[in-house]
Amino acid sequence: MTTTPAHLSELSADDLAARLTTVQAEYEALKAGGLKLDLTRGKPGADQLDLSNGLLGLPTGYRDRSGTDLRNYGGLDGLVELREIFADLLGVDVANVVCGGNSSLTIMHQVLSAMLLKGGPDSPRPWSQEPVVKFICPVPGYDRHFTMLAELGIEMVSVPMNADGPDVVAVRALVAEDPSIKGMWIVPTYANPTGAVCSTAVAADLMAMDTAAPDFRIFWDNAYAVHHLTEEETKSADALGLAAVSGHPNRPLIFASTSKISLAGAGVAALAASSENIAWYLARLGFASIGPDKLNHLRHVEFFGDANGVRAHMRKHRELIAPKFAAVEAALSGRLTGLGIAEWTVPTGGYFVNLDVVDGTASRVISLAKEAGIALTAAGSAFPYGNDPFDRNIRLAPTFPVLAEVEAAMAGVAVCVELAALESFTSA
Repeated sequence: MTTTPAHLSELSADDLAARLTTVQAEYEALKAGGLKLDLTRGKPGADQLDLSNGLLGLPTGYRDRSGTDLRNYGGLDGLVELREIFADLLGVDVANVVCGGNSSLTIMHQVLSAMLLKGGPDSPRPWSQEPVVKFICPVPGYDRHFTMLAELGIEMVSVPMNADGPDVVAVRALVAEDPSIKGMWIVPTYANPTGAVCSTAVAADLMAMDTAAPDFRIFWDNAYAVHHLTEEETKSADALGLAAVSGHPNRPLIFASTSKISLAGAGVAALAASSENIAWYLARLGFASIGPDKLNHLRHVEFFGDANGVRAHMRKHRELIAPKFAAVEAALSGRLTGLGIAEWTVPTGGYFVNLDVVDGTASRVISLAKEAGIALTAAGSAFPYGNDPFDRNIRLAPTFPVLAEVEAAMAGVAVCVELAALESFTSA
């Protein structure tokens, strides 16, 4: 016969004190273990990078299929064979794809900077000439999106990130009235850090909604489009198609890369957008570059062959990292289920697990973990300005450590979550 653990908040003062003593002893034993574990960033593990070691011996030549010498200048929009692969993966036309360097984050920064300095194709003036520029940021979200905006002086307005995408009712109300809101972020498939997937219905609403700003943009960061953790391979909503049908073809800017597909520091990135946006981007880029590293483009084309080659490669990734996500779930559910002190996601793709703990204790959990030798992403990192108003959100990144380290780290994190909760309840 099994029993359901009592919610800690329902225990008597004496029972809470006794439980606190027990968990404190467990924590002291954890600290004595001498752990040195890092779950701070969503980086590929060494075994994942090994899957792409074949790239190191490529390309075997230096000409594309048309015979162009790729060692030379030119080809600002990238190797067409690589653009075809991204077009297939993203569900867009080849003509609407540009391939660049190794980082999609760099392309995002280029686009934002160009909007500030020059404005977009449908901007009344450069964004920098507006009194204020704001972006909508679904939360919890991706910290690098937020720090980029902060660095550029763009104000951030938070809306909730739901299981089917951003709270579209909240977004619609904001953009309809405020012309200073020029854009929004979204990671549409396996969002960072919740793993949420933006539904087609929500995507359609976002593309069709009326906005006070005529040049409103949705930065559609499809970083995890093919990063599945189960055999069910979720397909991203067709942002470009939905936008075109709604009469706002320039609204979405789709970003993607192979950073967590091939070699994280030596991959390739892509931008997909309307024809007008692509022409605008290339015109701006032409002042900064005479062409990308087309040999690296060719290297990836030779390695993957086509989009199905990428998909097959990602199934190998799944075999390596799915057990790590299972270990996170096992540790959290094994210790915390029924205690009423934590909720967490069980994502079907992406790179993160979202953990919400007792309000006011996330910072304490992370501090306790650090003292025990377990490094976690800073509290509040998934919110603009690093400010989680409830101090309850923690992003877990289990891909980089080996499986045994994930198991040890998560067992320790679960102890820290309970200890922080007990401290909070007994001090109230």
